[in-house]
Parts: sequence; structure tokens; C-alpha cells
Amino acid sequence: MTTNGAAIAVESVSKRFAARGQPAGVVALENIDLSVEAKEFVALLGPSGCGKSTLLNIIAGFIPPTSGRVLHRGAPVVRPSRDRTVVFQDYALFPWMTLQQNVEFGLKAQGIPPLERATTARDQLARVDLAGFEDRYPHEISGGMKQRAAIARALVLNPSVLLMDEPFGALDAQTRVLLQEQVARLSGETGSTIVFVTHSIEEAIFLADRVVVMSPRPGRIRLELKVELPRPRLPEMRKDAWFVSTGHELWESLKSDWQETKEARS
Repeated sequence: MTTNGAAIAVESVSKRFAARGQPAGVVALENIDLSVEAKEFVALLGPSGCGKSTLLNIIAGFIPPTSGRVLHRGAPVVRPSRDRTVVFQDYALFPWMTLQQNVEFGLKAQGIPPLERATTARDQLARVDLAGFEDRYPHEISGGMKQRAAIARALVLNPSVLLMDEPFGALDAQTRVLLQEQVARLSGETGSTIVFVTHSIEEAIFLADRVVVMSPRPGRIRLELKVELPRPRLPEMRKDAWFVSTGHELWESLKSDWQETKEARS
């Protein structure tokens, strides 16, 4: 695998977790090789428990691999970095802070002067259609608005890599579609490299330049698919013949994995 010039290079990464009653532990990931180019949008797709979030956490620097390594622009990832920001499913907003204060938080930590960070935060909130909500607290707004605020807080740091861990998983179907369209727009505007974890085939196809499909535990890369849709991504593309047929093919390929995972949990 060639990783020269990649924004993110995952090289032979495996991850084993200790488990009570299992001396050998649990293998979550096995021999993952993945190269993500600068400004590329890659979706990690697979059933629950396949190691998608574990891989994202290793890329973020939250946990180390058991073997192998991850490089960010050629440098080994050994800890979290402001240049690799994460958007979580549960928003992770500070409940005692307003949306303005939440978005300013990272800028304050960087020592940005108050007036500059206030202006930058307001601009970022407007960018995700939250102008006028700057003084609201998280408990005063909807789940979709919370997630948009979390995205604004991540983007305000201007990261080169944005890592998104099933950010729409807790939202209703209509809000999820609207936020997919917003993220598709923002990804084109920011030029960030994005790694996006999802278990939704349609979401992966609509958002990504490339879909990386992972197998059930131990997680391995079972196939990669280049998305043959132009940008900007538009709502009507969901009805495109390639979109529909590719979604069907992916489902036929993966439904045994989903069934296997479901039976293992029952």
C-alpha cells in the first residue's frame, strides 16, 4: 500500500482489548491498512461491533493500537491533536455553556483574544444555520441543533482532519437527512479531510468520496468503493440510478454481516 503524501496513513493496525474470562483478550481490529488523501471524504461502513469507532479513536490518538501505527501527514499519531478534531454521536457540548461559549472554548484554549474568538464563533454558528441561537444553552435546543453546534465547535479550529463518529445516529430520519446535506456542503467549503463512521449505506454513499466496508469482529477491510457521484452532492442524487443500484449491491453484500451481528447479540 502506498501512503506517500496521504493525510492519514493507517499501517498494519491491530487492536486487542483485555476481556474478563478471555486470556487472549478480544481482537477488535486486525491488520488494517488504509490511506486517506488530503481533502478526501472517507466513510467507514459496517455493522455495530466491527471496530469502526475503535479505528476512529486510534486515528484521533485517544487509544493506541496494539500493533501497527497511524501517521498524520507523515508524523506518528501518539496523542490527540487540535488538528484532528472529533464530532461524537452524543454532541459532547458543555451543558453549563451557551452555544457561543461552547464554540469559543477551543479558541480560548489557543489564546485567541476575546473579540476575535467571539466574532469567529458567531461566524461559525451562522455557517451551520444557528445565527440567533448564540445565547441558548444545549438543553434549550433540539438534537439536530446540538449536533450542528458540535460541528461548528469542531470546524472553528480549522482542523486538517475531521473525525465524525456516527454523528447522526441518535437523530430522527428527517433531521438526519437535513444534516447529511449540510455536512456535504460544509465538507466542500472547508476542504478538511474527513473520516466518517456510519452503519447507514445510504449515508455513506451520499457523503463520501470513498466507502470503506469493514467486516464483523475482528474488524478488517473487506472492500472499498469509489463513489461515482459529482460534487456538490444534491438531494436528487439519492434517486440517481447508480446511487440506488450501488446501495442495493452493498446491502446484498453486507446483509449477512448485519444478520450475524444481530444473532450474536440476541
